[in-house]
Amino acid sequence: MNRPHGYARYKLDGCRCYPCGWAVAQYNDARDHAIRRGQWHPYMDAEPVRQHIRNLQECGLGLRSIAVAAGVDRKRLQAVLNGRPERGTPPQAQVRPALATAVLAVEPSPDNLPDATVINAVGTTRRLQALVAAGWPQHYLAIRLHMTDSNFSATLRRDRVMVRTARAARSLYDELWRADPHEFGVDNQAYSRARNHAASRRWAPVNCWDEDTIDNPATFPEWTGMCGRPEGSYIHERIGVPLCPPCLEARRAHNRQRYAEKKSLSVMEATG
Repeated sequence: MNRPHGYARYKLDGCRCYPCGWAVAQYNDARDHAIRRGQWHPYMDAEPVRQHIRNLQECGLGLRSIAVAAGVDRKRLQAVLNGRPERGTPPQAQVRPALATAVLAVEPSPDNLPDATVINAVGTTRRLQALVAAGWPQHYLAIRLHMTDSNFSATLRRDRVMVRTARAARSLYDELWRADPHEFGVDNQAYSRARNHAASRRWAPVNCWDEDTIDNPATFPEWTGMCGRPEGSYIHERIGVPLCPPCLEARRAHNRQRYAEKKSLSVMEATG
């Protein structure tokens, strides 16, 4: 193999030219400085990486797909998972931090899972509910998703959906979330009926979500622009939407603080 001159050629091919020697000297100098600072961590435990690969495989991802998503060679993952039987070596006990970081960053999503894989429906239901809240009739959305009205209604209540459904719902959402339903032939009656239906069920509209939060089950819709602060709870009251959990907790914390301040003032006045 005709490697470029540098650290690898010095170590693997025995080249002792000036560029190769300089690269090794630079590497050794950086390593020595890192050791002195306590920052030298060339390897880490491979078990978390191995377990993450197995979890991804249970979700339906093949080893080749994981390797592509992580940007690493599939044989490196095989060595972590099963070792190298042709060499008689067991599964790796340690891996480079860069490899661990790349693999652990791979998460199952509609982008990399097989169509028939079943996943959490939270992102799908939030997107479809937001479209209804924007005035899109459920019948129209069902047609676009090649569903019957009853199947579409059931999808809005499901906890799990297939990847193909999640992918189709996301594509439809990306197409329609900024569009005006009237321009697609939705009449005023159907438009109002959809919005009222969503409002009665407190489905969060499009502007309550962004792409960083809509698929995360731990997040809540941002109804006010100030959710999670005391001011957000007052906006909730003004727009007639019940307090979301972050605003409820913020109000409780604010009330506890006010109570503590009043109690402290009472004690000061009594002892003053």
